[in-house]
Amino acid sequence: MNTLTGSHRRIAGPARTGAVTALLALALTACGSGSRAAESSADQLSADPLTAVRSAADITGRTGSAKAVTELVTASPDKKVVFNGSGGYDYQNRIGKLEIDVPPGAATTGKIVEVVLPGTVYLQNSGAKIPEGKWVKLDVRQLADGNLVSSGATDPASAAGALRGAQKAELAGAETVGGVVLKHYKGTLDLAKAAAATGGRGGDGLRMGAQTFTVKEVPYEAWLDAQGRLHKVVETFSFAGVAGSKEAKDQVKVVSTVSLSDFGATVDVSEPGAADIVSMKPSASPS
Repeated sequence: MNTLTGSHRRIAGPARTGAVTALLALALTACGSGSRAAESSADQLSADPLTAVRSAADITGRTGSAKAVTELVTASPDKKVVFNGSGGYDYQNRIGKLEIDVPPGAATTGKIVEVVLPGTVYLQNSGAKIPEGKWVKLDVRQLADGNLVSSGATDPASAAGALRGAQKAELAGAETVGGVVLKHYKGTLDLAKAAAATGGRGGDGLRMGAQTFTVKEVPYEAWLDAQGRLHKVVETFSFAGVAGSKEAKDQVKVVSTVSLSDFGATVDVSEPGAADIVSMKPSASPS
């Protein structure tokens, strides 16, 4: 899968004609609804770990909105690259925005700005030859990973939505963060089942990831408050850097972390207008 890193371009080189490489090259050239925070006061963390984790996305959505900080670490056998981002998600209007810093050595430069809606992502990045102030609009079904990792971050709705597919969950302990006691859970999730539980366009990205990632039992860690809201989630995805290869040397691991805070805070984001959207032709191979 040819994401943003230069190391991935090299790893995926022999398979540049594969679907994964082509679709993610396109991305670089170029979830559940909620109600007001006050209406979520009746929510409570379930005593059953599996129920608590599976319910986190819906409970978090009922907060109305949240600020987000993201980290995406991609690691091949010989290189590691870290992407950091920040933004927020409006669960009521089902739209979010992230700004992602591109680290040195990546296939593009500058900053990636991403506006996400269920099933759709808008990208801004001058380093990928997108004109300044313009956006490229993509259906997540065009992306082999469903945009779970290819834009340098997992959007808050998809990261939380993946927990609907939790198959195993155990309470690993409790931690106090910023004066809030959070229960820490660990387990594995199934993206295909998460997609089915999410439904609609919001499940499209999860469904694509389920088809692409090589490890189907996705490890996760989640931190939930007494209300059952998601404060932090870490999900580990794996894919073949050389299409079709099962050899360890060709595998790439992506650790995605999304931290949520300021529940109910205003998130300033809107869908780009038609006049600001441009069409970009996919490259035959990454440059």
